[in-house]
Amino acid sequence: MSDMPITQLPPAFNGEIQDTLSVVFREEAGKVLGTLLRILGNFEVAEEIVQDALLVALERWPIEGIPTQPGAWLLTVARRRAIDQLRRDARYREKLAALEHPVVQEPDDRLRLLFTCCHPALSHETQVILMLRAVCGFTTAEIAHAFLSSEVAVARRLVRAKQKIVQAGIPYHTPRDEDLDERLSEVLAALYLMFNEGYLTSRGNDSARRDLAEDAAWLAALLTRLYPREPEPLGLLALMRLHLARADARFDTRGKLILLADQDRSRWDRGMIDEAGAMIAQAAALGRLGPYQIQAALVACHAEALSWEATDWRQILLLYDLLMQMAPSPVIRLNRAVALRYVAGTEVALAEVETLTSELEGYHLFHAIRGSFLLELGQREQSQAAELRALALTGNRAEQFLLHQRLQQRDGIEELQSL
Repeated sequence: MSDMPITQLPPAFNGEIQDTLSVVFREEAGKVLGTLLRILGNFEVAEEIVQDALLVALERWPIEGIPTQPGAWLLTVARRRAIDQLRRDARYREKLAALEHPVVQEPDDRLRLLFTCCHPALSHETQVILMLRAVCGFTTAEIAHAFLSSEVAVARRLVRAKQKIVQAGIPYHTPRDEDLDERLSEVLAALYLMFNEGYLTSRGNDSARRDLAEDAAWLAALLTRLYPREPEPLGLLALMRLHLARADARFDTRGKLILLADQDRSRWDRGMIDEAGAMIAQAAALGRLGPYQIQAALVACHAEALSWEATDWRQILLLYDLLMQMAPSPVIRLNRAVALRYVAGTEVALAEVETLTSELEGYHLFHAIRGSFLLELGQREQSQAAELRALALTGNRAEQFLLHQRLQQRDGIEELQSL
């Protein structure tokens, strides 16, 4: 199957064609694949036909020009190729008729594709890989780069996932109303995992993969359009956009991570922050509060503060208390302890952190936060040991550089700041 990276077109292609084809594939490929998958019922065949249609575009657009409606053009070419293939097999006459007289169901098709990729029978990481491939149009090489894996390993994983979809009889449809809450939570969790990996990568030379984070936000936006009465997709999209709003201020020119307290807030995208705030209000108006909405409100408290000193830590602490009631976890308790430090003091916050030792021993931020608290309380040796442990546990280069810097600057007390 063809696997030409859409972001790495041949050098002879001019910028307009390259940019347009990238946009078309990102926005339309999932739609076309969903339509073909609904009719053909075969993931592999549908995906191969979409790839073939893309290759036709690569061959013809530089000569004939970009179509007025490039997405419709791609769908037409894919449908014709599917018809040609089915005509050679008499078993598919019924499906052939569906292709020759198509019914437009683009939003439903993309929605079905999202839920198929995020079926609970598949692991969360496999769900993300399938979404990147089927809905976002990532190539095997691009997925391998995002997950720091080999192309062979990713290709095998994709094959196994598609086989499992067939063998387990995973349906290609949106869930029934009574199943929606569970299935929607799977989709949201997979999107959040994808976003977090792009926002601050876990391994590799890149500290962040903004393209990956933006693709996750794009999928979340799609979900809000397809489910306008569901508040949690709006909450997740708001959360993503609030983080992306300060993306330009998070790293210096050398790729060094700039902590929240030190960021140039004039570089934050205030328009995006305002849009996210409107989404939070829109979600709240639906009357069903959820964890993603609360997380978005937490980040909004930071985004709306004009300075680090103006941060409303009491409001943040109250939001963490609410989040703990809805979705308790050791990581949320750890983040709450950071807010607690600014409300009740470092000793109280450290006592809370110490209760999480057994649960978060393998989490680098637990040791980094604990080390910062210990340093503030004058326990320098214990602080150094904690930060060395954090350094050993993180694979992100920007975080490694920051921890190295903190270890080298033991003269004064480092103020704890949110990443």
